[in-house]
Amino acid sequence: MTDDTPEGTPKAPSRSLGRMAIRPSLTPRELITPTPELHGAWTAKIITLFPSAFPGVLGESLTGKALQEGLWQLETLDLRRWGIGKHRNVDDTPAGGGAGMVLRADVLGPAIETAMAGTGRNWPLIYLSPRGRRMDQAMMRSLSRTNGVTLICGRFEGVDERVLEEYGVMEVSLGDFVMTGGEIAAQALIDATVRLLPGVLGNQASTEEESFSAGLLEHPQYTRPAEWKGRPIPEVLMSGHHGRIADWRQQMSEEITRVRRPDLWEAQQSRKDGEQDG
Repeated sequence: MTDDTPEGTPKAPSRSLGRMAIRPSLTPRELITPTPELHGAWTAKIITLFPSAFPGVLGESLTGKALQEGLWQLETLDLRRWGIGKHRNVDDTPAGGGAGMVLRADVLGPAIETAMAGTGRNWPLIYLSPRGRRMDQAMMRSLSRTNGVTLICGRFEGVDERVLEEYGVMEVSLGDFVMTGGEIAAQALIDATVRLLPGVLGNQASTEEESFSAGLLEHPQYTRPAEWKGRPIPEVLMSGHHGRIADWRQQMSEEITRVRRPDLWEAQQSRKDGEQDG
């Protein structure tokens, strides 16, 4: 077959490849998958002992639809694959004694190196840990601007500290409580980040008006019917006066934040004071 395209004319990209990424892998891939690997899509890599826990709820609703459409992608790495010996052991008893088991450095280390190979600088490595920084909206906005994230889901009593030091791992917490593992926290982090990616929600304004976006909790929301069990929708919301509605919503956000989350309110007031001083 000959190419009749005039010399110097740029050729159109192949439709057969599109955004699909091609890279060598020791693990054979399925020839046909419902969510092919896409070049340039925000990616969450999960190091876990329970890969079957994913996508879980992330495969539903808007995040699931976005996953199928290639707006983001998910890759799980079964930590047992790097286990030691016949039984693929991944943990051992704590040095110095104590209850529980600790994930081994010589197991988790190779898993991290495999996950992080070729990811580049704009790719955080996070360990879901109760002693880490608590998740917040600012963190999710920051993560949504990266190329992707690798999440380590701990189990047992945690991981060998040397792993965290060697790879500069950031520790992140879902809250001030202890869970049996990091999988649920990982799904929460991914959900809160993916919804901020372009095209996922469809209406960018919704992310600008919700809780925490301006350092305040969200104002109350109402919809039809106009009255329910003797409770009417606030009159201002039915007025059609956009200025009054905006003022009411701002006032309610401030009041709810001041009463329910004094920590957020104080932080928001401190930012205001700093801006005025500047």
